[in-house]
Amino acid sequence: MIFVGTTRTGKHVEYRDKKRGLWILSVLSPSLPGLAATALLVTGNAWWALVPIVFYYGVYIVGDHLLGVDPNNPPEEVVEAMASDNYYRVLLFLSVPVFWFSFLACAIAAGQPGTPLWASAGLVVAAGVSSGTAITVGHELGHKPYRLDQWGAKFANAVSGYGHFCIEHNRGHHVHVATPEDPASARLGESLWRFACREIPGTARRGWQMERERLARKGLRFWHWRNDILQGYAITLTVDAMLIAAFGWPMLAFVLVHNLIGWFHLTTANYIEHYGLKRDLRPDGRYGPCEPRHSWNTNHIISNLMLFHLQRHSDHHANPVRPYQALRSFDDLPTLPSGYPGSFLLAAFPSLWFKVMDPKVMAWAGGDLGRTNLDPARAADYGARSSPAA
Repeated sequence: MIFVGTTRTGKHVEYRDKKRGLWILSVLSPSLPGLAATALLVTGNAWWALVPIVFYYGVYIVGDHLLGVDPNNPPEEVVEAMASDNYYRVLLFLSVPVFWFSFLACAIAAGQPGTPLWASAGLVVAAGVSSGTAITVGHELGHKPYRLDQWGAKFANAVSGYGHFCIEHNRGHHVHVATPEDPASARLGESLWRFACREIPGTARRGWQMERERLARKGLRFWHWRNDILQGYAITLTVDAMLIAAFGWPMLAFVLVHNLIGWFHLTTANYIEHYGLKRDLRPDGRYGPCEPRHSWNTNHIISNLMLFHLQRHSDHHANPVRPYQALRSFDDLPTLPSGYPGSFLLAAFPSLWFKVMDPKVMAWAGGDLGRTNLDPARAADYGARSSPAA
């Protein structure tokens, strides 16, 4: 597919999206847990339960480092043409039932009497990782103004019971990103585990409060059928209740652990996307606009093709409505050491994460600790570390 445009000087521009056909991988990747669960049911071989985890945190990481990065950008003149091509939008909608397939297939396989406990654990982890990735699609659709996209986002987020995400993300995170006021922006010196304890309840409270205020402006009470958060939760509760009715109360443990893993998967993404970065505070006490440099970026090919370009996060925050296929890379962006799967594993070990990422944050800040989003609880440690006496 060749996209055409015209420069301001009237020059004709053509651009071929070489990744156009490869974006189907973002649709197929979340099917791995469902396919593995189906294979387990058909063959009785419980080892299938571990295959998706090996792919997500083994094959993908190796593939990222073997195939490297893709820094190519579509010219600005063709972005509008790419954005209007419904092929890319259709892929987002096609992925939503794939996420539900993986969740339901894993739940059904785990609910069988003959499934070993360790295999059920593998299934719930694989399904949780897939469902956490579903929020990526909910994120992309949730930025669109159309009603159909908004409902697609609700069904994507409902897989893991994260119905408040779009409201909090669009009206909260994008406004306060890379500032101390944002619970979804990780601070320098804050471990992933401490961040999760702050981010998960903090974003939920903010999402609920924002929806309460939106409904109040319309003269509606919070517990109203037009509450967008409650609509998403209703989808989740309906499906989960049907699974519990079909397989008994042990299924309650499966859906709860699955949801927690899905939430934590999103939290890990939030953690690595803005770790330690802070927008400049202006003399009037307000923060400057969000720029590409306020998000960690990565152009690793494999993981970007699996995540609808989520890893080009810098351009997304600078241009929130720009569709995934047209996101660009820039020179001198803060760059993660790996794609998201590899960075997730690194973040799980705080001492290693700090060793790799803290020097990157300080280099980004020009050595000025005051320009970073520093964890107040670690201020003394980092201040001593950067002082001449240290």
